[in-house]
Amino acid sequence: MQNPSTPVYRIPQPLAQILGRLPRYPGSMLFVTGLNLVLARHLHPDTLHMLEGRSLRIHVADANVCFDYTWRGQAFRAARHGDAEPDLTLRADAVDFYHLLQRSEDPDTLFFSRRLVIEGDTELGLMVKNTLDAIDLAVFHPKVVLRDVLKGLRPGAKPDSAWGYKA
Repeated sequence: MQNPSTPVYRIPQPLAQILGRLPRYPGSMLFVTGLNLVLARHLHPDTLHMLEGRSLRIHVADANVCFDYTWRGQAFRAARHGDAEPDLTLRADAVDFYHLLQRSEDPDTLFFSRRLVIEGDTELGLMVKNTLDAIDLAVFHPKVVLRDVLKGLRPGAKPDSAWGYKA
């Protein structure tokens, strides 16, 4: 867990202003590519069924960046929510998302300290949180990710809607 006396890193405001001016859709495309490469294959079919067609947003508050996406068919897809509020928004600073992924901070601790904000469908938010908590961290290890990517790029791999190739 993070030591309370350790200064918390934040994206510098001038950089956040620049990032906030970038269009959301291209960033969301890159984000869902990463989700599809690393995460999608490890999600339970029941989870994917519950995500089907739901609008989701990751808001990196200190970077002033949002990634809008949905699960449709067999893959995460970038979405354009426009002015409509998504079904679920997870908002935190970049360092807090990093700590969540590394499991060096508990999501409940971040939530109750108001460093992680969950807005929208409470049931959906709880399901997403529990799903992420249940995933083995080994799937995020660079060697595992590289192995999975290379497996999909080998000759004879067939197109797959999830992330481009099927082993």
